[in-house]
Amino acid sequence: MNVQTIFSALSDPTRFAIVEQLLEKGDQTAGSLAEPFDISKPAISRHLKVLEEAGVIERRIDRQFRSFRVRPQSMRSLDDWIGRYRRFWQTSFDRLEKVLQDKKEEENTDADRD
Repeated sequence: MNVQTIFSALSDPTRFAIVEQLLEKGDQTAGSLAEPFDISKPAISRHLKVLEEAGVIERRIDRQFRSFRVRPQSMRSLDDWIGRYRRFWQTSFDRLEKVLQDKKEEENTDADRD
């Protein structure tokens, strides 16, 4: 799953809101996804198509009903990507904390000598 493609699809506020709605409420039809927006149904369909092509959502067909849901793999891809940077920043902050702690201890030692 290409994270860049996922971010590109989510960069549009309407598509981002659609995905949030799906994450919050679960599977929904195109009609129910369109309700909160003041845009045409064809516009919603285009947004759903972009999200589907990016692998963010998938369409399920159950008899005459078509519903959409978030593809868990896409969220895992984002979580993996974010996790790498989370670990990087956590390690960086841990090193910074150690440097600051060492400096504080050094200053306390210098103050004790005076």
